This record gives sequence, C-alpha cells and structure tokens, in this order.
Amino acid sequence: MIKHDVLIVGAGLAGMRAALEVCRDLDVGLLTKVYPSRSHSGAAQGGIAAALGNSEDDSWEEHMFDTVKGGDYLSDQDAVEEYVKAAPRVIYELEHMGCTFSRTEDGKIAQRSFGGHSKPRACFSADRTGHAILHALHEQVLKNAKSIKIYSEWYMHQLVIEEGRCSGVVVSNIRTGEVEVIHAKAVIFATGGYGRVFKITTNAFASTADGAMAAFHAGIPLEDTEFVQFHPSGLYRQGILFSEAARGEGGYLLNGKGERFMEQYAPSRMELAPRDIVARAEQSEIDAGRGVNGEACIHLDLRHLGEARIMERLPQIRQLGIDFIGVDCVKEPLPIQPSAHYSMGGIPTDMFGQVVIDPDNTPMEGFFAAGECACVSVHGANRLGTNSLLEATVFGERTGRSVLKYAKNAEFGKVNESHERARVLNQIEEIFQRDGSENYNDIRNEMKEVMMEKCGVFRDAENLKSCIAAIQGLKERCKKGKVTDKGKLFNTELYEIIELGNMLEIAEIISTAALARTESRGGHYRTDFPKRDDQDFLKHSLVYPKDGQLELKYKSVVVTRYQPKERTY
Repeated sequence: MIKHDVLIVGAGLAGMRAALEVCRDLDVGLLTKVYPSRSHSGAAQGGIAAALGNSEDDSWEEHMFDTVKGGDYLSDQDAVEEYVKAAPRVIYELEHMGCTFSRTEDGKIAQRSFGGHSKPRACFSADRTGHAILHALHEQVLKNAKSIKIYSEWYMHQLVIEEGRCSGVVVSNIRTGEVEVIHAKAVIFATGGYGRVFKITTNAFASTADGAMAAFHAGIPLEDTEFVQFHPSGLYRQGILFSEAARGEGGYLLNGKGERFMEQYAPSRMELAPRDIVARAEQSEIDAGRGVNGEACIHLDLRHLGEARIMERLPQIRQLGIDFIGVDCVKEPLPIQPSAHYSMGGIPTDMFGQVVIDPDNTPMEGFFAAGECACVSVHGANRLGTNSLLEATVFGERTGRSVLKYAKNAEFGKVNESHERARVLNQIEEIFQRDGSENYNDIRNEMKEVMMEKCGVFRDAENLKSCIAAIQGLKERCKKGKVTDKGKLFNTELYEIIELGNMLEIAEIISTAALARTESRGGHYRTDFPKRDDQDFLKHSLVYPKDGQLELKYKSVVVTRYQPKERTY
C-alpha cells in the first residue's frame, strides 16, 4: 500500500496549485492519467480574469456583478465575492512564479475584453494563456520534488470511504496494470470536466467524468449537472477551440448571408455577449437555414484585424486553422459551430474546497475538490470566459490551504486494503469476461450523437425523455461488449471501457437533471419552457444514486449583494 499525507488526483491548474500549498509542510502524492503538462488546463487560450484596473477604472464589485449576472443568478454570491477579491493577487503571484503575460506599451499586464465582462479584465499570454500558467505551475511542482511525488499515467478507480470518512483511493498503474491502494489523510479531486460525452466538444480525450463518477459511486450527489456550456467557436465538425479571444480582439460572427447576426440577439454587446447567448444565436441561425453554404456552421471573420495583430494576439488560432482545415484566417473566415466546452456542475463543495453531501452542506470528512470537477458554485448556470482559469487557480490554492490545516491535525483513517483492491480487480475481471458482440466504439459514438442531438444547445421534454431512454439502452449494450486486449501492460482499451461506463452514467445524470428543470437559465435552454422561473428553480439541483436509480433533491442559492433581475445584453 502506498501512503501520503495528502493525495491529489488531477494535475491541471487546480491540482498543481493545491499541491504547492500542501507541500509546504506535508508529503503529497499527485496522481494523473496524463503527463502533468498535457493536462486539459493547457487548452484554455483566451485569458484569466482579474479587476486589475490597468486600462479602465475596474473593481472587484463590477467583476462580481458581471459573474453573477452571467451565471443567470444561480451563482452562490458569498463564494463569488471571495473569488473575485482574490483575483488581482493571484495574477501577480502567477507572474512572480514565471508566467509570461502579454504587456502594454508601458510594461503593465495587458487586458482585453471578453464576453459578458463590462470592462477589459482578461489578462492573457497571446492566445496560449492556460498553457503559460500550466507550465509555470509545473516548474514550481518540479522545484518541490522532495515533497511532491508525481504518479504520471496512473488511473483512479474509486474512493476509499470508511465510517463516513475518505481515507484514500484505489488506482492502477497504466503502464504495468498493477492495482494499488493509496492511503491518505485527505484526498483532493481536481479531475476536470466531462465534455467528451458530446459529439462536438472542445474537451481533451481525458475529460471523461472519472472524478465526478467516483464521488457519485461513493454516495455523494452531483450538483447542477444540467448546466453544460457550449462554446460558440469550436471548429466545424471537430470542436477544436478557437478562443473567445478572437471576438475579444474584435472578430465578427457572420451567417451564410454575410450578416453580423448578433445585432438581432444581443445588440448592446454583439459578439461579446456571454457564451450561452452567442451559442444559442449561432444555433438559431443554423436551424433557420442561414448557415454558411447550407452547412451547420457560421463564420468567424478576423480578416479586418490584419496579419500583424493576428500574429501578436492570436497566433495559435491562425496556426490551428492552417493545420486542421487549411484555412488561413488572415485571408479567409473560419467555419465554427457551438461545441460542448465546460461543465458548470460537479461535486458539491463549500468555498474552502470541502466536499458536502446534502442540502444542509454536511461535510464528507477527508474529501475535497477544486476546479472544473467541483461545483462551488461561482459560475451558476453559465460561466463567463476567463473565469475558469481564475477558478482553478483561486480554489486550487484555497483548497490546498484548507487541506493543509486539516491534514496537519488528522490521523490516517482505516483502510481494508485487500477488500478495496478486490473490488476493483473484480470489476476489471468482469470486463475481461464479457464475451458479447457489441462494439464499444459504436456505443461511444451513439452516446455522443444522442447527447448532441437531444441534450444540446436547445432542449425539450420529448427529446430529453428519448435521450434518457437511449442512454439507458446503451448502458445495457455496454454489458455485452467484447475486449480484444486482455493484457496488463498499457492496456488503453480497458481504461477506455471504464471511461465509457463513467460517461454513460454522467450522460444519464445530465439529461435527467435537465428534464426535471422546467425553465430556461444560462446554459440550460428549454424550448418548451423558454422563461427563467425564479419562483420554482432559483435553486441548485442535487442528483443522488438510490437503489440503482437517480434521485433529485435541491438546495438554496446563496444570494447576498445582487437580487435576481432580468438578464439582458
């Protein structure tokens, strides 16, 4: 059995930032199924929000209001206040760690406009901001190698819960196939989102809900899963992200007639409206037959910015267009479509990263979460661009601090090592023993199709019921699959099958919560209930496992400074 004071699962921004706090006084294990610098945080391009006030008179109060309004008033405002207040300090700390931000002519950190923000507050590193921060943090983790041990290319199967307390996790070394128990005083999940359940997504292949489902299997509810953000500018048919920075720098969105259609949907903000509004506007144009050349896409036009500005501020976008579709955005517009991007929901936590298990916020001792896998909830029903890198960094740090305080005074809990290993080994053996005729790739592709078609940008009761039934059918078919590789060494097929099981479960949870929320709010839009309903649904959803079924409960939204009002742009 492996032993650490604290085990962190996930080595993106939230996981590494937490590790840097905990490692000051304790021994840390940092477990990740990909190499740390390949974590999905590196794909975030456009910027990280903070009210530095460099270019305009900005304040944390304005950042807070924009975030709460952007989240359609479902954000917990006590958490949002702590978060936006911390932002300027976090930016300067990252700078001191070696993160290279783009600069103004007088040497200050440059800031640009972003959707839903009333002031330019996106601090950026060209259009590779997540990449720059990720590598700066990775360097700091390597610098602290004496107290942080990295388990790279290890897979986390399940939590170890004994007597109501989290005491570790069961994992596999992907390279050798060996199943191990890691014993810890505290566990932090920083495992990211689950966009891979949709056909068109900006998410990396690793975004398969492993952390969320491990928590769910331990009896912990998932909060606000119906709120999935569709990014307006994923590459047509592929979903590869073209950053919102393109619109922040002044890019236009054009329909098939060459019209800047956002004037019809958000006249005051145009292309810089929040993502949910822009994604719905694009989908509405496509559905009305005004896509480019009759296709399910619209155009992102950057030509008027000029080559010099594109190469200074948006070099990655230009290169992605050339590499993947042979389109140079200096000369031609880029074809884009709404793409599943971010999960506002996740494992419920308080503002210190402590996982809570019911509407009364009862804590699960020894278990913490941060980043996209967690639901604090600062984003509410819709996240503003540049707020995710900030969330991962702020709450990675806060969670690390609270875990350091907790684990310093905690003892190791009980672990029945042989029992925990046997549970996972039996699950793996059950997969190996399946001898059906179903093809797992077909099941995965059908899941993605049905989620995109029936639980996407627009939803209604009929489609959601059909989606749930289809997903349940795919879960049954999954039991009749056939494994072709039964070896131990680097058996990627096995882990993809386990991930598929997790994705099918989260797909059912997302669509079930979406069916129950008979209103439209933020990223959740019901064509059969197009209005927001604060009377019945100004509350967070909690989906629990119960006797093989799903049970829904709700808990109150924390409203402090800003009372809900109509959200217009």
